[in-house]
Amino acid sequence: MNLRKWFNLFWQTLCIGGIASLITGLLLTTGEYKPSGTADFLLYLLILFGAGTMISVYSQLGFFAYLILNYMGRGTFSLKTWNYIQLALTILALLELMFFRIFMDNSKTGIPDMLLGFIILATALVTAYFKVKATNSNALIPTLFFMIALTIVETIGVLNIGEHAATTFTVIPLLACNTYQILILHRLVSRSDSMQKS
Repeated sequence: MNLRKWFNLFWQTLCIGGIASLITGLLLTTGEYKPSGTADFLLYLLILFGAGTMISVYSQLGFFAYLILNYMGRGTFSLKTWNYIQLALTILALLELMFFRIFMDNSKTGIPDMLLGFIILATALVTAYFKVKATNSNALIPTLFFMIALTIVETIGVLNIGEHAATTFTVIPLLACNTYQILILHRLVSRSDSMQKS
């Protein structure tokens, strides 16, 4: 990946995060937000878009952290062993989100966390399907690992707040950005690497 490709990826992901945040914010505040005028409404849209761009930067940090982790994992372990490790970490992250957090706080019913887990899992499965279709079956586990484990790690901060609206506002742009980045990755690397990179 050269500097030009990274620059394009950065701005495209920035726009995706901003648009996803804009749509999510408008849907969440439908009927609640009453703008005092056109300027007030435009400022509100700008704030939503700006929040989405910040979330997209956070997503990109996670993406490049994943690339470094994947590079180190493939250099340290055999491909088969590294896939098993990623799969185990993915399952643990999903279980932690959907079930283990309930034991830490007895006041929680666990339904919002389970619903969030199912949404992340469903998005990851759909993304993995298209990734495998675009590349090969070797991309299945790395894609699931990135889309599930990394997304959950990126949402830990907002999950601790305990506000469902804040979680929704953060997770949807994160999923949109993460999906775009993992699906475009094989186009950014050289042809010789594209068969091995996830």
